Amino acid sequence: MTLIKNKFNELPPNSIKPTGWLKNQLTIQANSLGGKLDEFWPPVKDSEWLGGDQDDLERALYWLDGLIPLAHLLDDKALKNKAKRYINYIVSKQDNGWLGPVPKNYAEHDMWSMFMALKVLIQYYECTSDKRIIETVEKCLRRVDSHLDVTTIANWGHYRWGEGLLAVFWLYRHLPEKWLLNLALKLKTQGFDWKSYFTYWPHEEKTGKDKWNFMGHVVNNAMAIKFYALWWQFSQLEEYREFSDLMMRKLDQYHGTVLGLFSGDECLAGKDPVQGTELCAVVEYMYSLHVLASIWGDSKYADRLEKIAFNALPATLSPDMWSHQYVQQVNQIECSIKDKRIWTTNGPDANIFGLEPFFGCCTANLSQGWPKFALNQWKKADEKTLVALTYAPGTLSTTVENVPVAIQLETDYPFREDLHFTINSEKPVNFTLQLRIPEWATEAEIEIAGETKEYPKAGTFHPVSRTWENTTRIVVRLPMKVKIINRPNNRVAVSRGPLIYSLKIDEEWKQVNQEMPLKELPHADWEVHPKSLWNYGLLENSYLTADKISVQKYPVGAVPFSPEGAPVSISIKGKQIPNWKIKDGSTGPLPEAADNGDQPIEELTLIPYGCTNLRMTEFPLVE
Repeated sequence: MTLIKNKFNELPPNSIKPTGWLKNQLTIQANSLGGKLDEFWPPVKDSEWLGGDQDDLERALYWLDGLIPLAHLLDDKALKNKAKRYINYIVSKQDNGWLGPVPKNYAEHDMWSMFMALKVLIQYYECTSDKRIIETVEKCLRRVDSHLDVTTIANWGHYRWGEGLLAVFWLYRHLPEKWLLNLALKLKTQGFDWKSYFTYWPHEEKTGKDKWNFMGHVVNNAMAIKFYALWWQFSQLEEYREFSDLMMRKLDQYHGTVLGLFSGDECLAGKDPVQGTELCAVVEYMYSLHVLASIWGDSKYADRLEKIAFNALPATLSPDMWSHQYVQQVNQIECSIKDKRIWTTNGPDANIFGLEPFFGCCTANLSQGWPKFALNQWKKADEKTLVALTYAPGTLSTTVENVPVAIQLETDYPFREDLHFTINSEKPVNFTLQLRIPEWATEAEIEIAGETKEYPKAGTFHPVSRTWENTTRIVVRLPMKVKIINRPNNRVAVSRGPLIYSLKIDEEWKQVNQEMPLKELPHADWEVHPKSLWNYGLLENSYLTADKISVQKYPVGAVPFSPEGAPVSISIKGKQIPNWKIKDGSTGPLPEAADNGDQPIEELTLIPYGCTNLRMTEFPLVE
């Protein structure tokens, strides 16, 4: 028995360099929470994982999981030294294979922290090729293997067992020994049976108030989406081939949002656009989609990955990334602390922007979102096939048949339609460049070397095969049409390309919790209140046509994911609904008799969802 290989394989992190707006996003992150948590925030600064005395299951590890690729993508010496210092400490303190703080009771220890630590170490190896890591991972997995002979996985580890497969399979590819596959079987056997659970799935309704549970926990579900694709690589059984898609379909059907996410505040919360989605679920779903795209080589996973990355990820972070939300809402008209909120289990401060609103896991875990997205833009299908998985400005430097090849992508995508590739090879070399054509790009064009045009099929990877010599330029045009998306309860949303658009609402930021520790600037807590109207509906379908909707474009500046920096907007007609009121900090129920007959028709400005802090995204239709 062996492992089935991924369709797409990772390229070394040092071969990928972000430029343009993506580099700006990473730089902002490096200069805020993503690069500086260890300098002031006790859960990381004083974590036992990093040499402190504060008990910590996951937060320092979450933060390192993003810091390591961030440091190497930016080639930031100070950040790389931080990462090296902390990894050296973790490696040096390995106790008989055990990583991190020695538990007081091994039998009751949550193995989730071990899975997370292994993921961090592997990320470090991929960035540095530090040979100590292979030995450290092997010692740890042997310790886990013997540990599971006398106890079973419990608590978070029980539901996140598939995260352990990442390390087991990684090591097996370096050290193909049978005991590792036996360990994979132990993890799967002792872990929660997500497959049976989803086959007879009881989570079709919103989770009841105070009915928190592991099975419905939004982050557990976001992680579990990839587990059985990984398991299929080992078992090779057809029953596991389609299971990830089954999970995604059910989550979309009963809890899906227009962003390609599903709700959970903290547990699965239905399809009402005022329910929240936890930030940890955003970045973990993104990571699961990276894994699925690599295993199957299917463009649909990359399509969804872009949708989440360009919409949900930036929207739940403040533009300067010094604060974030625990949960974001699709229709979010106020971010405030109120005793009564619509959440299933979250606290009253869960949607304010702050250092650690409600719970601190997302404070650390937000750091993996942008770096992991940047790392996975390019893949390699085989020795003669390079794959453009997702699109953002940057460069790839690699070799094909020992010939140095450099590919530069200049683009303002997703705000613009054109992708300009420049391929340089030092000597003539034959290889295939696979270009992802999103499902929504039904009229895409590819112009090669200014001579030939090709018209690729949407929802595929389009191959461009040739002998590349000197400099070749390719222009990919992905026409972005404005589309109206039908949503539950007779609501609609507006998309254009990979972006969802929301009503631009003027904001007032109010600093709160100043009396609490660590809530000073720049990592303060903020309520955000509307200064303009939000209670609008869009005019009926006859007005939702291309000739009645216009698109405006603006320069892509240093902070494009911000209300004032939005590089594109849509003008669309709507009417105010005066008797639609705010309730408990969210949009209240839409009145059965919406009072809009005497209201004037207005030109509404929509901007990309990821550029908003307050927003209306799913609109009712009005006459």
